[in-house]
Amino acid sequence: MAKESMKAREVKRRVLVERYAEKRAALKAAGDYEGLQKLPRNSSKVRMHNRCNMSGRPKGYMRQFGISRINFREMALKGLIPGVRKASW
Repeated sequence: MAKESMKAREVKRRVLVERYAEKRAALKAAGDYEGLQKLPRNSSKVRMHNRCNMSGRPKGYMRQFGISRINFREMALKGLIPGVRKASW
C-alpha cells in the first residue's frame, strides 16, 4: 500500500499537468523553450507516475487494466477478470 502523501503528490501533479497542458503545447509549437522552463516542473506530463487504482502501488503497473500485477493476479484467481485463466503462476 502506498503512503497517502505519495498518492496526494501524484494527484497534485495530475492537476498541474491538466492546468498547463494548453499553455505548454502553445509554447512548444512556438519554440519558446525559455517560456517552457519558467513553467512549474511538475506541470510536465513526463513527471507523472502510473499507480495502481486499488493499492496505489507504483511498480508492476499494467496500463490495459489500470492495476498492478499483484492485484491483477488476485482478481484473475477469483474469476473477476473475464477471459483470463490461471496457467502456471
